[in-house]
Amino acid sequence: MSNPEHTQELPLGNEATAEAAVETPTTDNVDTLPSIEEQFRQLELKAAEHYDAWLRAKAEGENIRRRAQEDISKAHKFAVEKFAGELLAVKDSLEAALAVPEQTVDSFKSGVELTLKQLVAAFEKNALNEVNPAGEKFDPHKHQAIGMVDSEQDANTVVTVLQKGYLIAERVLRPALVMVAKPKS
Repeated sequence: MSNPEHTQELPLGNEATAEAAVETPTTDNVDTLPSIEEQFRQLELKAAEHYDAWLRAKAEGENIRRRAQEDISKAHKFAVEKFAGELLAVKDSLEAALAVPEQTVDSFKSGVELTLKQLVAAFEKNALNEVNPAGEKFDPHKHQAIGMVDSEQDANTVVTVLQKGYLIAERVLRPALVMVAKPKS
């Protein structure tokens, strides 16, 4: 008797291929993933690369911060270099004026006027501006009132300038000392 489970009908001429298909496992479906150890080694290498890159970036950040601090320190230290260079010419002129053995009042006065022009030019080159507020409204940000006087001018107007003020690039270096008009009663 024949067993229906074991009977398999194949077309003639294909017996060898059917046996080969049953006996040899297919290699197309086998996964070729690396072992866990190999994956772990690769991850360790990648982590080491990232750690090295992080250390280099951190060191570069520290170097940039240090260089910036050095630049700021140098800027503070040498900030007046340009202005000091301008003032050297003024000092030289004053020394030359004092070195002349016999001076007349007129020659001395003209020398002082030329020296003052040099000083004013040095101030202008370095954005050091004079504040002479005579006749202007009193501004507590730029003026310092010493007292109030009776005057024909409007109230809170600068009547007298006792000492000129100075600004460095619109910032008050020294306020002008002024006398201000009293309000009329």
